[in-house]
Amino acid sequence: MFTSSTVWRVKKFLHLLGPGLITGAADDDSSGIATYSFAGAAFGLGLLWTAWFTFPLMAAVQEVCARIGLVTKSGLARVIAQNYPRPVLFLISTLLVIANVFNIGADLSGMAAAIKLLLPVQELVVSLMLTIVLIVLMIQLPYRYIARIFKWLTLALFAYVLTFFVVSPNYLSILKATFLPNLSLILNSKYLLLFVAVFGTTISPYLFFWQASEEAEEEKLNHRVVSHNLLMRERDDTIVGMFFSNLVMFFIIAVTGTTLFSAGINDISTAAQAASALRPLAGNLAYLLFAAGLISTGILAIPVLAGSAAYAVAETFNFTEGLNKPFRRAKAFYGVLAIATILGFLLNLLGLNPIKYLFYSAVLNGLIAPVLIIMILLVANNKTIMGNYVNNRLSNLLSFICLIIMSLAALAVFVKR
Repeated sequence: MFTSSTVWRVKKFLHLLGPGLITGAADDDSSGIATYSFAGAAFGLGLLWTAWFTFPLMAAVQEVCARIGLVTKSGLARVIAQNYPRPVLFLISTLLVIANVFNIGADLSGMAAAIKLLLPVQELVVSLMLTIVLIVLMIQLPYRYIARIFKWLTLALFAYVLTFFVVSPNYLSILKATFLPNLSLILNSKYLLLFVAVFGTTISPYLFFWQASEEAEEEKLNHRVVSHNLLMRERDDTIVGMFFSNLVMFFIIAVTGTTLFSAGINDISTAAQAASALRPLAGNLAYLLFAAGLISTGILAIPVLAGSAAYAVAETFNFTEGLNKPFRRAKAFYGVLAIATILGFLLNLLGLNPIKYLFYSAVLNGLIAPVLIIMILLVANNKTIMGNYVNNRLSNLLSFICLIIMSLAALAVFVKR
């Protein structure tokens, strides 16, 4: 039995979780779910090992971004703009907005398709309604309420954990694929492209901008002073969030690799199609859990995608920014947020296959990330900016490994193509 002291400590720990947990959960949006489902359907358990491999790299980079936000009380783009040449930041922000718009479009499409699996509705009508409701809520709700809603939405990701146990996988095969990569697949160009897409989806530039800005928001809102204890809490929050994100990624690849790949369903076009394909193979419960998770994570991810684009643009051009500010004080910020969401909806009117621009958006993120990681490392090791809170050797080592792997993977894709 748990003692009251143990329960109190668990509740206190969960209460302290914030931007790190939300960032990790937002990473498993419709685009991430589709990419991981695509990986599982195409190569079975062949990419399962990337879940544990990406975790320390993702956690290290996100922790650095969070620390930058806490120490400087500013978002990532603003810090870079104030200390380094702007042309690089302009390019990164432009590509980030484009990638985010594609992601938002894919998320809206994925959510609408998932809702259609459960209710007899028109997908475009649902997408339009979601677009309007999300924009209004992001503009009207105070940040503290938004953060609270986001925390509760992270629970939806447990749907994929439950789905894993519902499909009754071969646990020995899962264990083997987790720790022993199939080296014969490395020279396969499709496998390599999926590897880059998985990295681009998992270690995404929009998450860098989002977490740094939200840590700065939290610090200003709660009037916190930077200290060793605060940085330890931020680190724990980030590690928990990134572990949760990669755990969900693991289960999605395992579920689709066990069911779809084994049944010869190797080419899916949407995450909703993956949910539909699960129904005859694993039953109604797996189908419903997968679809419900898709809807809930989209509601969480779209504000993060639109918000990170708004933070990047506002900070690059020195506009007033922040979800804790009313519309009248940050019109440009909320304008970018709304426009990015609307453009994402308009993509659905073009009738394009969502998995295509979703997948290449993930690849685009994989290409942007190396340049941005270099800028992050420059900031995090600059004592003028960070004072006594510069990177330690482990943070530098893991971030540098992440930089090298993503750079080589991206280069290999072009060589193979």
